[in-house]
Amino acid sequence: MEQPKPTTRLSVLLPYKFEMAFTYEAEAPLPPGTLVRVPLGRRMVVGAVWGEPPDLEVKTRPVAAVLEFPPLPETLRRFVDWVAAYTLAPRGDVLALSLKEKLLAPSPKRARTYEFGGADPARPGPELSVIQEKASAALREDVRAEIFSVTLLDGVTGSGKTEVYLEAVAEALRRGRQVLVLLPEIALSVQVLSRFEARFGVRPAVWHSELTPAQRRETYRAVAEGRADVVVGARSALFLPFTALGLIVVDEEHETSFKQEDGVMYNARDMAVVRGKFCAAPVLLVSATPSLETAENAAQGRYKKLDLPARHGGAALPCMQALDLREAPPERGKFLSPLLVAAMRKTLARGEQAMLFLNRRGYAPLTLCRTCGHRLSCPNCSAWLVEHRASPRLSCHHCGYTMRRPLNCPSCAAEGSFVPIGPGVERIAEEVAELFSGTAALVMASDVITGPAQAAEAARCIAAREVGIIIGTQMVAKGWHFPHLTLVGVVDADLGLAGGDLRAGEHTVQMLHQVAGRAGRAEAPGLVLLQSYDPSHPVIQALLSGDLPAFLEQEAALRRPGHWPPFGRLAALIVSAEDERLADQIARALARAAPRQPGVEVLGPAPAPIALLRGRHRRRLLLKTLKEIAVQPLLRAWLAQVQVPRNVKLDVDVDPVSFM
Repeated sequence: MEQPKPTTRLSVLLPYKFEMAFTYEAEAPLPPGTLVRVPLGRRMVVGAVWGEPPDLEVKTRPVAAVLEFPPLPETLRRFVDWVAAYTLAPRGDVLALSLKEKLLAPSPKRARTYEFGGADPARPGPELSVIQEKASAALREDVRAEIFSVTLLDGVTGSGKTEVYLEAVAEALRRGRQVLVLLPEIALSVQVLSRFEARFGVRPAVWHSELTPAQRRETYRAVAEGRADVVVGARSALFLPFTALGLIVVDEEHETSFKQEDGVMYNARDMAVVRGKFCAAPVLLVSATPSLETAENAAQGRYKKLDLPARHGGAALPCMQALDLREAPPERGKFLSPLLVAAMRKTLARGEQAMLFLNRRGYAPLTLCRTCGHRLSCPNCSAWLVEHRASPRLSCHHCGYTMRRPLNCPSCAAEGSFVPIGPGVERIAEEVAELFSGTAALVMASDVITGPAQAAEAARCIAAREVGIIIGTQMVAKGWHFPHLTLVGVVDADLGLAGGDLRAGEHTVQMLHQVAGRAGRAEAPGLVLLQSYDPSHPVIQALLSGDLPAFLEQEAALRRPGHWPPFGRLAALIVSAEDERLADQIARALARAAPRQPGVEVLGPAPAPIALLRGRHRRRLLLKTLKEIAVQPLLRAWLAQVQVPRNVKLDVDVDPVSFM
């Protein structure tokens, strides 16, 4: 009689909404991190061997296959566990950020189709100034030490921060280590990749949502096999299976787009620090306008700090002026002050380029009936519909709902009574076309420039001086280097300052300082004009003075007494349901069960600022604690007391950035 084969019990974590790992059996032990195909219900799925199997006598099913793929590194597995514990997300959901079955299929043409690695750190880079070389030497020393550290590289716009951190990249390459460069917006990769190619002779691997499935599969495998020595990517690149990560760079570290706002809610900047710690790798945070959190960590000595206080090559910082729209208002129905228009004419007459910045997509943010005042709103969200004339359509920027502008008002039946209220970039482009009919203009916004290829073409047109005027949203504020651009006009410098957002002032200063930094980056001096109805506002005054450290200290002084971040901790609970009464019921139940102890405060429940989103009613509660109190144990104990029905969604956002 044939004896049954001995089996080994394995713990396998699956990339689905499971906190626990599942127990399977195999004919022989498999190392942790091994990728396997296993049965889950009636289907086969891919998972990763994870830690020790439980000591439970449970019925097990056999592993169906062991995949021919490098095991997930221990540093990545520890990182997945840590992120799950910190964000209170199921471990399987966090694993899914790294492991997707469609990434594992090998491409038979990969060797011929894609090239990775081959960067030459011995190629000479640009000549650095004395202060750049000093910063570069400190970063190279950190890379050589091969121990964890965090450094803030704080440099004014145009100071050559990229050239400095590329020297740290070169040092990591010389030591055979991999490098990850995180960017807040993948459109920025266009110029970063060009600088990388100029420095090292090849372009790095890239990782973002615009890649084809074949490119994603091959890049993922190249990282796992160590063939991709440098990856430039969006926040999800943090979860790639690096085997020898020796440096992490977070460029524009202050950017809020590093925060994932749905699913697993994590901040890639903060999690990059954790990943660097697990990999014993230095982490470099780069910005001309550091976040208050990073600035405070540097001030307290938790992070090292390097400063580049002047622009490279003798270029001067732009001159900033406020245009008081009460004294020099635009013409009726227009949005550009005559003073700004006159400055644009002078700039174009010199053969230079001008940029107009307005952080609003579309033609107009609101459309209303001039007869009865009815406003066209989204049926699924608490939001007005944004008019887009290029399409033409009205659309919701939250859920994607679209409609054509109605001929008659649905409220009063008036015909042809709808009028646009306020400007978006399309409306500014229309005004520019009327004022500067002989000058080519280019709109740069996320619904116009939808991927790296279009961003590259836009950058080429601007560099080749095929356009004289650039009109853009926040996309134009980050990292671009346009040597012939000398004038920046901010159409509405007050936008974003209204409302109760904790970080409204900080974010507005950062964005406007960044967009101002696009001006005068070469020999010609730059001028920045800020259109405002309140030039005395502290944010406008901070921009005019250029003293950002003083502004951050003012912000810190406002937040310290109330223990608001970074001097305290926050976590948000967001309850959403299609039934408004049910959302209220669960929110009230959470409020009754809220933790009550010294140093802990719970605010709410209250309707979210966007109280209806994608057809679901939303209620928010906010947990605020002293900094020394860990919020995760409080949250776990709190949530365990309330039974949440399956038709109610409860999201937990630790360290929220947005309060919408």
